[in-house]
Amino acid sequence: MLKKILSISGKSGLYRLISYGKNLIVVENVTDKKRIPAYSKDKIISLGDIAIYTESTEVPLSDVLTTIFEKFEGKALDAKAYGKPAELHTFFSDILPEYDKERVYDNDIKKVISWYNTLINAGITDFKTEEVAKEEPTAE
Repeated sequence: MLKKILSISGKSGLYRLISYGKNLIVVENVTDKKRIPAYSKDKIISLGDIAIYTESTEVPLSDVLTTIFEKFEGKALDAKAYGKPAELHTFFSDILPEYDKERVYDNDIKKVISWYNTLINAGITDFKTEEVAKEEPTAE
């Protein structure tokens, strides 16, 4: 599901991919359902392509969002409760204990919290990225 959810630089909120056009894509805001064009000059990134740095590897954003969803029983987070940097890092240490504290900044954690709340409020709770299913050969 996260492959079709986009973040567009310069525009607030998250967007769902609707269709492709020449030099643009049509996207829909996940909260107010307004459709707008996003052009090839815009910096557009799929949430399915984002990963969080850890000490040994990178963890997909979908896994982090799933962990938050399970830990908080599918409820939205109170972003104001994590206003100070120490509170942000304590929260993220509970979610992803081995995250790289030097490469994951306060703003990154705030963005994860914001994205999580936006997705939950829009009714999107399936954070898994779509895997291309490989067909297994049939035995004849």
